[in-house]
Amino acid sequence: MFETTLNPLWDSFIRAVQEEVKPALGCTEPISLALAAAVASSELDGAVERIDAWVSPNLMKNGMGVTVPGTGMVGLPVAAALGALGGNAHAGLEVLKDASPQAIADAKAMLTAGKVAVMLQEPCEDILFSRAKVYSAEGWACVTIVGGHTNIVHIETNKGVVFTTEQNAQEEEQESPLAVLSHTSLEEILAFVNAVPFESIRFILDAAKLNGALSLEGLRGNWGLHIGTTLEKQCARGLLANDLSTSILIRTSAASDARMGGATLPAMSNSGSGNQGITATVPVMVVAEHFGADEEKLARALMLSHLSAIYIHHQLPRLSALCAATTAAMGAAAGMAWIVDGRYNTIAMAISSMIGDVSGMICDGASNSCAMKVSTSASAAWKAVLMALDDTAVTGNEGIVAHNVEQSITNLCALACRSMQETDKQIIEIMASKAH
Repeated sequence: MFETTLNPLWDSFIRAVQEEVKPALGCTEPISLALAAAVASSELDGAVERIDAWVSPNLMKNGMGVTVPGTGMVGLPVAAALGALGGNAHAGLEVLKDASPQAIADAKAMLTAGKVAVMLQEPCEDILFSRAKVYSAEGWACVTIVGGHTNIVHIETNKGVVFTTEQNAQEEEQESPLAVLSHTSLEEILAFVNAVPFESIRFILDAAKLNGALSLEGLRGNWGLHIGTTLEKQCARGLLANDLSTSILIRTSAASDARMGGATLPAMSNSGSGNQGITATVPVMVVAEHFGADEEKLARALMLSHLSAIYIHHQLPRLSALCAATTAAMGAAAGMAWIVDGRYNTIAMAISSMIGDVSGMICDGASNSCAMKVSTSASAAWKAVLMALDDTAVTGNEGIVAHNVEQSITNLCALACRSMQETDKQIIEIMASKAH
């Protein structure tokens, strides 16, 4: 009996997905601060009495308007308080999964007493930055997260430095499996998806379980903007066709409704975002069900979707003015096209059409309205697939789309990395003026 050994590139692809596709309870920006507070609390002697926190402008943008699971409240202060008082310091993006009703009540009381302050970190060169400093009668503890939602780089207490990784950050970045994506292509990703042993990628089916459960919850409850249930009602009234396209729209919207509305169910995230994970998962699930795909075909399609989304997103800043539901939906377009057709050209055309369609969508912070953008992106993805199946796509003669899909992706990401930085500043300025 011989053990199957994967080639190094395939192994890197799998590790990249395992690193970027993880369960997350609650919107990941406030959850990042909750994790910092939870870890700080675990290092503290005595009961937490007060919290000071500092975050980057982008993290502030994505934390201002989103509901923290189980609390019915929005914003970073409640995330910090609940993280410190009821968070699991070892649970990563699921830091709030064990928060008790008593911890939630205590967190709300701390907020009411004015014991939680969240401020902008100024100056701040890091796009994703959160720092929580918690105080007790006996001392203080401070935790800093930089670069990734769970990437703790520094832990310090009134007794001294407990942990720091800042000096090793460059080495760790070079060892990351994401580094290989800079030297690969969509064609290589497709070849991997077609040939990798099923057992090596079976784990991706967990994305369907978690995000499928969120979708069902979104259709059961009155979460967020309840787009999914609204569209379902309009379908019953005859204002929407009861077809595959509508099913993609309803079920994907419902998952995001539940996610952004504060449901206490985890999402399987992608690139640090629950909504990106939902967008890369649910449309592919719906199409797979429609065509009667078995577990293996679903797993391969989900792997293509999630890995394509990661491949595109790794060329972007972790947070930016570009709504990343759009790039996740490009992954979904690849996955759906693969189920129906399987050809590289169909996948490439679908992604190119997506870039010609939804590339201008801005991110104006995490909120219930994210479900609108998720549903728009999912709908655009299916439209792009239908066009590609008819050998039609936005061409290299139009806009930022190039004559090959790789250059089209590069062009899109260049916008987000450079010119849209000014857009981001303007968005944050507008949102800050509303807060005041």
